[in-house]
Formats: sequence, C-alpha cells, structure tokens
Amino acid sequence: MTASVDERPAATPRGGDGGAGAAGRRGVARWSRRPRRPVRRRPPTLGQAVLSGVMVVLAMLLLALLLEVSAVGSVRHARAQAAAYDDFRYQLANGTGPVGQTDQAGHLLALGTPVALVQAPAIGLDEVVFEGTTSSVLADGPGHRRDTVLPGQTGVAIVVGRRAGYGGPFAHLADLRSGDAITVTTGQGVHEYRVDGVRNAGDVTPPVDAETARLTLATATGRPYLPTEVVRVDATLVSEPVPAKAPVLGAASLLPSEAFMAGDPSTALPLYLWAQALLLSGVCLVLLRRWWGRWQSWVVAVPVLTLCSLGVAHQFAMLLPNLT
Repeated sequence: MTASVDERPAATPRGGDGGAGAAGRRGVARWSRRPRRPVRRRPPTLGQAVLSGVMVVLAMLLLALLLEVSAVGSVRHARAQAAAYDDFRYQLANGTGPVGQTDQAGHLLALGTPVALVQAPAIGLDEVVFEGTTSSVLADGPGHRRDTVLPGQTGVAIVVGRRAGYGGPFAHLADLRSGDAITVTTGQGVHEYRVDGVRNAGDVTPPVDAETARLTLATATGRPYLPTEVVRVDATLVSEPVPAKAPVLGAASLLPSEAFMAGDPSTALPLYLWAQALLLSGVCLVLLRRWWGRWQSWVVAVPVLTLCSLGVAHQFAMLLPNLT
C-alpha cells in the first residue's frame, strides 16, 4: 500500500526566513510611503523674465489686431447697429428724426448721430446710417457725408461704408446691378431708388442739375483690409423728392479725417494711453512672475493684458483708411 505524499509547502516557522521577508516588506512599505521632497525650480533670471514678458505682450497684441478687424470688430458693429436702430426707430415714432445738417435747436448734428436706414435686398444690405465719415463713425456702420443732402432730398446724397472691417457692410456693394432697388428711410419718410450702375475710379461722374435727386454709395476696392481705390454706385430717386434745409456746412468745413481713405488722427492720444497701460501691464507681469509664481501671475495678468491689447488694437485700427 503506497502512502500519499502531501505536496503542499511546509509552513515557515516564526522567526525564520518568513519573518525576515515580512520585515523586509514592511520596510519597503514604510520607504514607499515616505513623502518625496518637492523639486524647487529656480526662478527665471531678470533677462529671461523680461524677454518672456515682451514676447507675450507682442503675441497678444498681434492676436488682438487680428480679432479687432474680424470677430471683435464685427461684434462692435452689431452692437452699435442694434442700439442705433432702437434709437432711430424711437426718433421716427416721435417725429424727431434728422432732416438736415442741423438738429431742431439749430446745432450741427454730432458725429455718429443716426440719420437714415438703408436697405438693398439684392446684396443683403440693411444698415443704420450715421452722420459723418470718420473711421470711428464707420466702425459702427455706413456714414453720411455731412456736406451733402440727406437721402430723399433734391441733390446728391453720399453714403460710404467699410468693405471688410467691422462687419464689412458694403462688402458686396460692387455686385449691385442696374435696376436694383435701394430703399432709404429718413425722418422725412421712405425713399425708393433704382441703381444706375457701378462707377470705378476714372469713370465720368454723372451730371448734376437742379432737379437731380441721386444717392451715391461708396466703398473701397482691392483685397480685404488692403484698399486701393474707391468704387461708387449711383442710384436715382424714383419716389417723390422731399424738401431740403439750407446747407450750413460745406466741403471746405469737413474734417480731414472725413475724406475717402483717410484715417482718424484724433485717436492718437487714446492709442498712446492704451499703449502705456499695456506696457505697465507687461512690467507687472514680469515682476509678478519673479516674486509670486508663474501660474499665479498668469491668472492675474492675462485678463488685464487682453483688455489693454484690444484697446490698443481698436485705436490703431482707427488710424487705418476709413473704407478698409
């Protein structure tokens, strides 16, 4: 009879190798739970911090310029149009809409005053028109040249607008064709025009007489944000003309910044102040990063740098040609 053999390993007695193994495992566990010493990074030198701050400021400034002439500029334009539409509608409802170069008190209309609503269904144009043609005014929408009559009145009314920047309300102006309809609403009613044609630089200007009632829309040609010349669309009034007030402002009295393709030098002082604020913010970023920490300084500095960069970008854009 064969005896069965128990193949299970014999239990290790206390104090033997098993005890040594358990002690070793406990030692490893205690060692693994030991907290590691934090790695302390050396703070950047002054030169490194300054170079980093300069690169950050320049990058944010370039990004702000791109946003200002595109997304942020479009938001500015849309907000200004919504506010102006409500204001102009209120004036029309109360019969206080502008009908000339001056207001009811006899004072010249302030730059940026809503004076008309222009619509051209063929190109999807539906914009409030403001008084004046400076870069600052045209950032909000099309502008009425102040030395001309208002739309609907006998004479030539000139309205200009941007081609690409700040919503580009006149981006498709040159797509209008002869016979297309243009409707303009002013404080004197609704006026219907029919397009005569597109007039490029060097083309003959249509004659003007005492019975002429024409609307001329103008913008820039060329690549977006790189204007080269001025293109105009002439339209003749087909509804009844309305009387015009005697002019009190001539072409010689216009500001230089109201000419075609002109910038607005009056924004130089705000540009300087915003640039100073941006420079000061960059200096603060450098100091905070050396004394406070990288992530803490970013949390505080990024919103301030963004605001200052957008301020600089907006004022700089006002120095560019007003039909851009």
